[in-house]
Amino acid sequence: MLKPSLQLRIGQSLSMTPQLQQAIKLLQLSSVELHQEIQQIFETNPMLEKDEDNDIAIEPSTDSTDAASNESAEDKEIDVAQEKIDGELIVDSSWEDVYQESTIYSETPQEPQPEIYANQSTSSQDLHTHLMQQFDLLHLSDTDRAIGITLIDEIDNDGYLIDSVESIYADLSDDLADLELDEVLAVLHLIQHLDPLGSGSQDLVECLSIQLNMLAPKTHLLDQAKLVVRDHLESLSKRDFRLIERKLELTEAQLHHIIDLIQSLNPRPGAQISTSDTEYVIPDVTVRRDEHSWRIELNTEVAPKLRINSLYSNMIKRADNSAENNYMRTQLQEARWFIKSLHSRNETLLRVATAIIEQQKSFLEQGPEAMKPLVLREIAEQLELHESTVSRVTTNKYMHTPRGIFEFKYFFSSHVGTTDGGMCSATAIRAMLKKLIHEENSAKPLSDSKIAKTLEEKGIKVARRTVAKYREALNIPPSNERKQI
Repeated sequence: MLKPSLQLRIGQSLSMTPQLQQAIKLLQLSSVELHQEIQQIFETNPMLEKDEDNDIAIEPSTDSTDAASNESAEDKEIDVAQEKIDGELIVDSSWEDVYQESTIYSETPQEPQPEIYANQSTSSQDLHTHLMQQFDLLHLSDTDRAIGITLIDEIDNDGYLIDSVESIYADLSDDLADLELDEVLAVLHLIQHLDPLGSGSQDLVECLSIQLNMLAPKTHLLDQAKLVVRDHLESLSKRDFRLIERKLELTEAQLHHIIDLIQSLNPRPGAQISTSDTEYVIPDVTVRRDEHSWRIELNTEVAPKLRINSLYSNMIKRADNSAENNYMRTQLQEARWFIKSLHSRNETLLRVATAIIEQQKSFLEQGPEAMKPLVLREIAEQLELHESTVSRVTTNKYMHTPRGIFEFKYFFSSHVGTTDGGMCSATAIRAMLKKLIHEENSAKPLSDSKIAKTLEEKGIKVARRTVAKYREALNIPPSNERKQI
């Protein structure tokens, strides 16, 4: 029979201090989240202030003690015991006297960076509100108004009726006596001609037909375009152009004009009404071309230089143990830990960005087709960091290059073997595939098998199903759907 008992055991475990947790948290924050975190600590800690006079880029540090705070506790690459602040805080000296300041990474003057778009949002309006504002301006009876409100409620974000008119009519008949189906159809007709035109359509054919009916009667080949939408829309989606030409007795040039006319219409009228706020991507680092090399600099608007407020720090008295004095000492300690964690984050970010650019110089100089295979482990081994640390640094961090803004993880990809025994990046293969399709004959588009054969002729061994996977990832339709006149 088992009985409860007390046992004493000795063991070792690695715990994370609050300061280490803060360093890890800052490391994985995106630029927008970091800006919000800094604003929040400004509001709660009077000891911190922004150094407006000296916003400079920080050089990646090779000091192992600074880099250590970026490592996770699980990886056991940190000696937590070393991460302590002296018991007696030095309050009669500045921050620069206590901790050595990092040096400038690049002597090239920085161009002015755009301000953070904090608390800016575009006024958005959903389709339901947009339609109701117009519907309220119509002079209608109470019955028609009740019908219209019900119909607008049944329209989805793309502008189509969720339920059939017959079903909506059946539901309305329970509340509105002597209601006729024609009354519902008449109100629906009014809604379909509000802005955006075609909202409230039951299907794609009706939506496009409504928009065609609103075009000028003298529009070239308008009647034939209506026939194509009404009777041959499925054949058009399958690129069966010969069938349409034969059925409607059209020439190739006439059908081409009709297709251009139909493509000018909006198949999802409700989608043009904004339903979400604009989200800005703010780069964390900037890559610029110097005369002889590439320069990597921090975006100081995202990670500004902070300092201790000397006015408040000088108010702390060494021998005073009052509650107010202890509170200020605690705030000073937290401020110094935050600055140290922020410096460590910036230095690690620059180190990783510099290592990536060293590996992917060919991408900057030649384009995506020259991208080299790269995995997180290679950067981790080069910088003597743990792979999880590199993963945190590269998540939701962006790099502004002469070729555009890219997430750090964009530069990492798997590889495919080549005929000469080398390796080719999957990103480079996708770029080649996109270029081949862009340059193909639109009347005879390349099949996946043909693309695979073309890549093999260039020395890249890739299967047809792999080509199909990359094509689908690029949102490129198959060859039979890319065919054009």
